Amino acid sequence: MAETLTSIQLSDDKIQIVNQLVLPHTTEWLVIDTIEQAHDAIRSMKIRGAPAIGSLAALAFSQHLARALRSSPPPDFLSSPEALKAHVSQKLDFLFTARPTAVNLGAATRRLARTLQTSSDAGKDARKIAEDLVEDGKQIAAEDVGRNKAMAKWGGDWLVELVKGNGASGDGLNVLTVCNTGSLATSGYGTALGLITHLHETGKLGRAYFTQTAPYHQGSRLTALELKTLQIPSTMIVDTMVGSLFQHHSIHAVAVGADRIARNGDTANKIGTYNAAVLAARHNIPFIVVAPITTVDLDVADGSGIPIEHRPPLEACIVRGALYPPSLDQQGNKAQAAIMIPPEGLDGIYNPSFDVTPAELITAIVTEKGVAVKGSDGRFDLSNVV
Repeated sequence: MAETLTSIQLSDDKIQIVNQLVLPHTTEWLVIDTIEQAHDAIRSMKIRGAPAIGSLAALAFSQHLARALRSSPPPDFLSSPEALKAHVSQKLDFLFTARPTAVNLGAATRRLARTLQTSSDAGKDARKIAEDLVEDGKQIAAEDVGRNKAMAKWGGDWLVELVKGNGASGDGLNVLTVCNTGSLATSGYGTALGLITHLHETGKLGRAYFTQTAPYHQGSRLTALELKTLQIPSTMIVDTMVGSLFQHHSIHAVAVGADRIARNGDTANKIGTYNAAVLAARHNIPFIVVAPITTVDLDVADGSGIPIEHRPPLEACIVRGALYPPSLDQQGNKAQAAIMIPPEGLDGIYNPSFDVTPAELITAIVTEKGVAVKGSDGRFDLSNVV
């Protein structure tokens, strides 16, 4: 079961991803052999989570160039730095189109573009430039786990001290999260779910609460699986139960991830996050955003400049899961089905994948460099955490 908590597996030249569309009932590993397959996996949400898709894009790109370097005869794009630059730029531009809201994908492609330029400016030949790009792509993925553990500790320890400062013990903390921000959304450990894991590991967590996160149900399918596997006490709620939860239970914080954070602290995250933030503000519950530096986009002044991905309308109409009572298919897996909920032919279906939470509703923004809170002017200064 523990292997299902890994979004990407690497073995020499082989890249595999766990198909998150069929979790938690079936563990299916998909081989990623080309940049086009990586693009499709990201676009179709077979892999999701801003850090994870950035890692997959970088690894698929590295795989593509590594194979070119080993091929005989070599492809034409290795004939000169100019030919390589044209080829690489086209591939990076293509990868970037897979999902527009998650800034980590753009951060990965921009970093590789900078490596391309730096190596070219140094006068290296095409093969050496390609070797530099291969190593940098691998490094993008390798860096993720360490920074996730760092931000989880920063955020978890900050919350404990905040609660203590309000006169409580700092023990038995109950934290609500939205969507899935654990190992399945990253290269390991997780961001907001990493904060919850850190609290559990240090004996400070009471219970984790998580929303189902419709329409894709990343909470009920993926977060539930991770928390169950890690044996973290948890309770699932329907998205529309957040207000009721806050009314009737002691919740010490809401911790969420982010797909993009604007310069002023406005944050795009999975649809439903804004709802939770508004309700948290009503109940004076701290609202914490946990995300890597690569998610902060200082080129975007505020949330109005964040592109919001709209998914196909059909995805809001269909629920996929295991048949109940359970039955097994010929491979011994639980049989699954896709179920259409509304009547066909509806005139309008609104299906944004993300919403934007205004900075005024956010208590703290946590990265691997530390915790940012608002100053006396009520504004975030993110310069110390990026």
